[in-house]
Amino acid sequence: MAHQVPDDGTLLPLMEEFYTIQGEGYNTGKAAYFIRLGGCDVGCHWCDVKESWDAELHPLTAADMIVANAKIHPSKAVVVTGGEPLIYNLDYLTAKLHEEGIKTFIETSGAYPLSGDWDWVCLSPKKFKAPMQNVADKAHELKVIIFNKSDFEFAEHNAKLVAPDCKLYLQPEWSKNKEMAPLIVEYVMNNPQWEISLQTHKYLNIP
Repeated sequence: MAHQVPDDGTLLPLMEEFYTIQGEGYNTGKAAYFIRLGGCDVGCHWCDVKESWDAELHPLTAADMIVANAKIHPSKAVVVTGGEPLIYNLDYLTAKLHEEGIKTFIETSGAYPLSGDWDWVCLSPKKFKAPMQNVADKAHELKVIIFNKSDFEFAEHNAKLVAPDCKLYLQPEWSKNKEMAPLIVEYVMNNPQWEISLQTHKYLNIP
């Protein structure tokens, strides 16, 4: 990437930031400030934010400014997502958020080493680039997107990588929801260690 992102993470390619309701996984329904960083080389064909892939399209933004914007909002929770946020060093960003009393959440494919100090790590692994074990070890939540039947086997493979107390979620890919949701319901009924995650923000028509 031609962007000269400093190694200390004081500048980050910011695609968008917005205050909304967390729509997926364990923290569904909670207010949070979302920080979406640009840059991803995982390349999921069903990704619904492909515009996040090219970091060059998104301006380098001071992490201090991102924190200042986040602390304005009533909810003291920030979700860092992408793209793939762990391409960058997130130690500085999370330290500054914690200084403001803001809890830190990340959603990552786990394809890069974990940086940052996180109150909640959501690992959402992708077949195209396997998660690193040091991310899987820290995951509080494993969320596997179900696009076809083979993804159930992929989900079980990744469940073996995370800690025993990690929350396990299966989530239908939005465009395949009608087809996959009944299969997920049946699977969870037969394998109750898993739970169902839905993209509730899409049902609510919010970001």
